[in-house]
Amino acid sequence: MKYRIDRDSLGDVKIPADAYYGAFTGRAIKQYHVTGNRSHVHLIEAFVMIKRSAAVANIKTGAIDRKRGQAIIAACDRILAGKHHDQFVIEEINSGAGTAFNMNSNEVICNVALEVLGKRKGQYDTLHPNDHVNMSQSSNDTYPTAMHVAILLNLRETIPAVDVLLKSLLKKSKEFSGFKKIGRTHLMDALPVTLGSEFAAYATSIAKAKSAIMDSIRELESVALGGTAVGNGANTPRGYRKIAIAELAKVSGLKLKAEKDMQHSLQSKFAVANTSAAIKNLAIELGKIANDIRLMASGPIAGLSELGIPAVHAGSSIMPGKVNPSLAECLNMVCFGIIGNDAAVTGAAQAGQFELNVMLPGMLKAVLDSTDMLKNFLPIFTANLVDGLTANEERLRQNIEKSPVIVTLLAPKIGYLKSAELFKESLKTGMTIRELVVAKKLMAEKEVDALFK
Repeated sequence: MKYRIDRDSLGDVKIPADAYYGAFTGRAIKQYHVTGNRSHVHLIEAFVMIKRSAAVANIKTGAIDRKRGQAIIAACDRILAGKHHDQFVIEEINSGAGTAFNMNSNEVICNVALEVLGKRKGQYDTLHPNDHVNMSQSSNDTYPTAMHVAILLNLRETIPAVDVLLKSLLKKSKEFSGFKKIGRTHLMDALPVTLGSEFAAYATSIAKAKSAIMDSIRELESVALGGTAVGNGANTPRGYRKIAIAELAKVSGLKLKAEKDMQHSLQSKFAVANTSAAIKNLAIELGKIANDIRLMASGPIAGLSELGIPAVHAGSSIMPGKVNPSLAECLNMVCFGIIGNDAAVTGAAQAGQFELNVMLPGMLKAVLDSTDMLKNFLPIFTANLVDGLTANEERLRQNIEKSPVIVTLLAPKIGYLKSAELFKESLKTGMTIRELVVAKKLMAEKEVDALFK
């Protein structure tokens, strides 16, 4: 392999000759071996959009000459078109405040821009990663801004997956509306409901959770760009912030605006923690639905067997014919992961000191991981499990007829104590409540039918 020598403030660094990154990245990649995964594609895109927007603002304010600025813009456009993504080599968890990733971005963009100018990689006397690509910026305002943009981009892909599940649950609620079944509280028989009303309630839960996520998006749309190191905008030309954020909104297609309190945007990670909490709350609702489906599908002989589930693969390597609620189990594990990710975000969000929270890469990894799991798996869970659920009408009917808990419907007529006696007698003799009430002539058969209906 051929090498070149790049120089930074610490001295010379040997870099592969064909690499677009430079000295800072060359040092950093030796330090940050954590997950083995490179940074998320939406973080790469977010940073490149930020650098492009900063270059536009710097040109318009006269901070950089047009030739250099246009070269940076052209380099960013190449990367946004899908080129050179392999040069963003810093792992998803790296230095505090994401400085290593910011510099990885600066160096890659700089060396692509040098080629645009007809220069060789590393000729930083013509165009410099810090002096020109990072002009009017700091890691402390670019990374928080990139966090918001990357999460918003990922949510833009995640929300449709939630909508697909919501639509399926509503469809099932109508399909199952005519199927009466025993309700359950404390895992014990309770008053009857319909299978459709249960699924309607699931849809309501998901709709509410989605609404909370959508509300959190409004906080993410306020960004820190222009705050630089400590939120006072040092080293930015007049008018830069307004132009840069407007340009970033344009290139990203997001409704971005400047955070009014720039120090808050560096100190506090409220917006990210709020979004993470909303995603966690969605996971809680999803986990509850998965658990209910697993229980209602349990059996087919010794369990509830109220729902039929589609077979996506064999359920056992040893028991022939077994069908498991595998996709519901997978969703449970996704939900556990999201809850754990939110715990990581919670810890990181409170760990900032004074003018900066430096725990940004870990927070971003957690939120992007959560949204990745949802956008990847919810469509599969919906299409291959929820859409294929069927109602076991005979089992549902038998459970209602046999369960003594429906004596509750007669209690206003015959009293609580008499109803309790009938409940116990039904369990002991195996006679249904209907049979006992009629046999004991406590109520006329037509009257019982009317109440049960």
